[in-house]
Amino acid sequence: MTIVTRFAPSPTGHLHLGIAHAALYAWMRARKASGRFLLRIEDIDTQRCRPEYTAAIIEDLAWLGLDWDGDIRIQTQHLPDYDRTIATLASRNLAYRCYCSRADIAAAPTAPHGPEGAIYPGTCRHTQQHRPGQKYAWRLDVAAALAETGPLERDPRPFGDIVIGRRETPASYHLCVTHDDAAQGVTLVTRGADLEPATALHILLQRLMGWPTPAYEHHPLLTDTTGQRLSKRDRAVSIRALRDSGATAAEVRAMAGFPTPA
Repeated sequence: MTIVTRFAPSPTGHLHLGIAHAALYAWMRARKASGRFLLRIEDIDTQRCRPEYTAAIIEDLAWLGLDWDGDIRIQTQHLPDYDRTIATLASRNLAYRCYCSRADIAAAPTAPHGPEGAIYPGTCRHTQQHRPGQKYAWRLDVAAALAETGPLERDPRPFGDIVIGRRETPASYHLCVTHDDAAQGVTLVTRGADLEPATALHILLQRLMGWPTPAYEHHPLLTDTTGQRLSKRDRAVSIRALRDSGATAAEVRAMAGFPTPA
């Protein structure tokens, strides 16, 4: 089987070394196996994503020596596909409208914490009166989904009824990433160890929709000298800043954990 990997950044800022590490890992896994490496831009968060960051990501990856196969997939160009997936799940009584705000959920006395924060207590699961003019999210009914799929090798229940369509954006990361991996024929998903728990949700969605389940590899996260993971939130140094300071592509690849020339 041909290995097909992908790198799927969100254009909410410039690439930093931690993200470059993930890109290089996926690229090298494909190239060493004479496989295919795909680039996807996950820009569904229209409030935070910017076209200038998309352009910068493409430029920085090329500067690092990465190449990709086929056209770049831009998620906002495929919104009807995600809408149809949500509609399919809703028609099978596997998804429901949720009118609760994040504050409502955080304040709920029956909302324990899971891998992504407060677990939704299911307030709207059985109260499906439509409220015209009021914004809502779509949630996956995980219990109903598992009743259809049967037990899975990874348990998605600790996440609760996840959002698959947001109030402010048409779809969620979990839904879009599984849809696109199937649509693009990805056979190997490589990503940071912090995303390993989410694999349970993605396998559940794949089984529900009849999509193939790729192999998953979760690599260690790149950290700074104090052991802190590199992230945009903590203003990790960007590839662009390193370039401007005079660093070469080979030096930046080495900083990102891949000293072997591309």
